[in-house]
This record gives sequence, structure tokens and C-alpha cells, in this order.
Amino acid sequence: MIKIKEAVIVEGRYDKIKLSSLIDGLILETDGFAIFSNKERLKLFRRLAETRGLLILTDSDGAGFVIRRYLGGAIPKQYVKHAYIPDLFGKESRKAQPSKEGKLGVEGVPKQVILEALIRAGVTLEEGSSAPEGPSKPITAADLYEDGITGRTDSKRRRGRLLKALDLPEHLSTGALLEVLNTFYRKEEYQAAVERLYKEERSI
Repeated sequence: MIKIKEAVIVEGRYDKIKLSSLIDGLILETDGFAIFSNKERLKLFRRLAETRGLLILTDSDGAGFVIRRYLGGAIPKQYVKHAYIPDLFGKESRKAQPSKEGKLGVEGVPKQVILEALIRAGVTLEEGSSAPEGPSKPITAADLYEDGITGRTDSKRRRGRLLKALDLPEHLSTGALLEVLNTFYRKEEYQAAVERLYKEERSI
């Protein structure tokens, strides 16, 4: 497994699962063509691009290139790297039929092929802990629970208010939320935001 600096953008959930077994890093989905209308997610991608850089890894079929071109045009080019998988024909095991073009997507391509594509794209390899640099400790899942952002009866409402206050998309999984928070904010900044949230609640 390799640890990379750039946030990796893939098309869907199964692509993310495949990548998660190969790299230690932030992986986010476009949800296919849904990215065209999801302005919040595109805004997040732009912020990540400026903070740590983006690596776009889509399928090698026509649809994958439509998504790749859209993102490449919507995000400043100096922050974007492109990884390309070759045209390999076949069918993913979970599917009853091959894709329209008969090509394997990211989820079906051998791991070594994907790793070679990442290296050719010039990803920035990192070593050591994934924790942010400096004296700040990382924000953890336990922090989210203790602060009532996850796992409580009113967590959904509170999480939504926190994400809005931090200018982040509302539809982030807990895992993605942690990685995004640790990318943009130090733990002290997160704690300050939570404190403001509770003060606002007490004043209502």
C-alpha cells in the first residue's frame, strides 16, 4: 500500500473500494454524472485541489472521459494530475453483463495496473503518519461522537449545521468527513467551531 498526498477522485463506490486496498489517502466519488449538478461537491474538489492537489482516475470508456474533461475544465490545471488505465476488455465479477463498450472499469482492473498508472501520473508519495503536521492532534471518530456530531439522536441536525458553518458539503460519509476536516482544519479550529455551535444552540 502506498501513501499519497493528492486526493483521488473516482467515479463510484466500487472504484473507491478498489482504491482503498491500494492507497492510504483521501478518495472521493463523483457519483458518476451527478457531479455535473452537484455544485457543493465540485466546490469541495476545488478546495482540495488547492490544499493538497487532485488526482483524477476515471474509467477508460467514453463516460469516464466526459467526467474527466468536465473536472479538468472546472478545476485549475496546475492543481490536477491525471491517471489513465489502459483499455482492458472483460466483465467485472459483480455485473451480469459487460459495460456498453466492453471495457473494465477501475474496479475491475488488476491492482498492479492501477499502481503503475498512479506512478506514471506523478503522484506525491508520502511516508509516516497521516496526521497533520505540527503540534495539533488529528480529529478522530471519537471526537465526532463525543461532540454529538455522530451517533446521537440529534446528530444529523447538528452535523448539518457544523458542515454549513465550515462551508463543507452535507453529504459526506463519516470517514470522508474526518479526512476532509483533517485536511482543512486543525483540531483546535474544529473544537472552536463546535463550541460556537453549542453556544448558538444554548442561545436559541
